[in-house]
Amino acid sequence: MKSINIGLTENQLGNVIELLNRDLADVYLLLVKTRKYHWDVVGPQFRTMHELWQEQYEMLALDIDNIAERIRALGGYPLGTAEGFLKYASIKEHPNDLPTVNEMVSRLCSNYEQIIRNLRGHIAQCNDDYGDEGTADFLTGLMQQYEEAAWMLRSFTEGESLSGGSRSQQAVDNAPATV
Repeated sequence: MKSINIGLTENQLGNVIELLNRDLADVYLLLVKTRKYHWDVVGPQFRTMHELWQEQYEMLALDIDNIAERIRALGGYPLGTAEGFLKYASIKEHPNDLPTVNEMVSRLCSNYEQIIRNLRGHIAQCNDDYGDEGTADFLTGLMQQYEEAAWMLRSFTEGESLSGGSRSQQAVDNAPATV
């Protein structure tokens, strides 16, 4: 890490860079999974999911660049190998399987939610432990994007039940009781 003087100690910067590299690994792996599902989706929802996932992986590609540049701005070096990404990522791959579109959506939504939880913790650490409000603000912006992306994915399967009940029946089942 190159020595810089922006009001944070080398230790603070090193810890923030470590957090950012963990976020970079997760976002990179999420991009790979999203692109793979973009290629593999079939069925009646093909066009909708194909287009949504293209929007999402393009957003993720920009975020990867922004995270890497934030790391460089703090004097660090971003991860840049598949081995490094897999080592640092909190989300996991699913090699050698071809899930249904609903399972693809579920997995991606779970991945976004995992990254959101990680970002919440990293934001708190940047603010409380390392005094880096700039990175906390940067991560807050990512978190807000990913909350929206997860919502978009949840909306795809909203109302479906694992038991196969219809959306209208679930609405009735979940409606408040009247007296």
